[in-house]
Amino acid sequence: MCKNEFVHGVFDEIPDEYLHFPIIDYGDSLIIPGLCDLHTHAPQYAFRGLGMDMELLDWLSTYTFPEESKYIELDYAHKAYTLFANAIKNSATTRACVFATLHTPATILLMEKLEATGIVSMVGKVCMDRNSPDYLRQVDAKAAQAATKAWIESTIYRFKNTSPILTPRFIPTCSDELMGLLKELQRSYYLPVQSHLSENLGEVAWVQELCPDCDSYAHAYDRYGMFGGDGVRTVMAHCVYCKESEEELLKSRGVYVAHCPQSNINIASGIAPVRKYMEHGINVGLGSDVAGGCHLSIFRAMSDAVGASKLYWRLIDEKYKYLSINEAFYLGTAGGGSFFGKVGRFEKGYEFDAVIIDDSGIATTNPLTLEERLARVIYYSEESFIQAKYVRGKEVQLSEDNR
Repeated sequence: MCKNEFVHGVFDEIPDEYLHFPIIDYGDSLIIPGLCDLHTHAPQYAFRGLGMDMELLDWLSTYTFPEESKYIELDYAHKAYTLFANAIKNSATTRACVFATLHTPATILLMEKLEATGIVSMVGKVCMDRNSPDYLRQVDAKAAQAATKAWIESTIYRFKNTSPILTPRFIPTCSDELMGLLKELQRSYYLPVQSHLSENLGEVAWVQELCPDCDSYAHAYDRYGMFGGDGVRTVMAHCVYCKESEEELLKSRGVYVAHCPQSNINIASGIAPVRKYMEHGINVGLGSDVAGGCHLSIFRAMSDAVGASKLYWRLIDEKYKYLSINEAFYLGTAGGGSFFGKVGRFEKGYEFDAVIIDDSGIATTNPLTLEERLARVIYYSEESFIQAKYVRGKEVQLSEDNR
């Protein structure tokens, strides 16, 4: 039952006080909470599936940076971001944390397109002032701060469902001066933060060289107040190689880990110890990490998370049991949803995000329970099964070929 964007309850029979509400009957379809993508890169959508035989740093220089440089041209950004916006609108995703590029006009264009989809998103204008190609690097830290401030002020109150999120790309591309200046912006505007942490062994070693006075990669963020705590909502993608001290920081600061199993595999980064994080009380959700991940589907991220956790259990540490499909479903709904507030559950007071799934096209000769039907939907990861979706109580207008 939805009223004024919020869940008012799930009932066997409609209470008298709600009998005058309009009723939509979806028959035998599955109705599930909307899915949450805690980490994806909109400008990389157009080249997903390329360079998957490379490791992270080579992949960035060969594919990612050249592609992102094209977004200085608004005509190109319009074409590419239209593809991304249409794809995420017709997916099961209802909430997303999204990286753009460092280009302000193109980032605003992306925010406009995502607002038009009806989903809720946090979008980041990427900041980078070192260790990047000349064509994709801001002049200096002060120029990066000024451009970011102007972007924030032009977008922070502009949209209903789309909001800015501070986005230092990662420590290797952000100088100490820039990190300090971004914290000033965070204090001024109370924005959330997104970045990357300990994705790849080469990256971790590079951060140690760049920040010899830090005892860990996480410390390089934390010393500037950009790692949760003190009212700062932070999501860090990957967290494959965190030390115990970093795990303690993740927990104590309330930082969210965006687990991106497909990209962990595709660009040979490793396997994040998700069960360990969950047992230690660390916040965990899922990310598609397009284009390190080839698929925007969070259903696919769920099934990949189960598979990756099995490899971690079998090959690395049998003390940490692999995930069940129910736990992976939790990570993709309420687990990541809590970063956005009361999201990801059909419980009273939660925002009403829902996806209607018509799974009648999955052939079977056996009667299935609801859990079994959902498991098959997750493993098939077919967007054509999506019959309808709602965000904050309003129906998203899906493309006709998706119905």
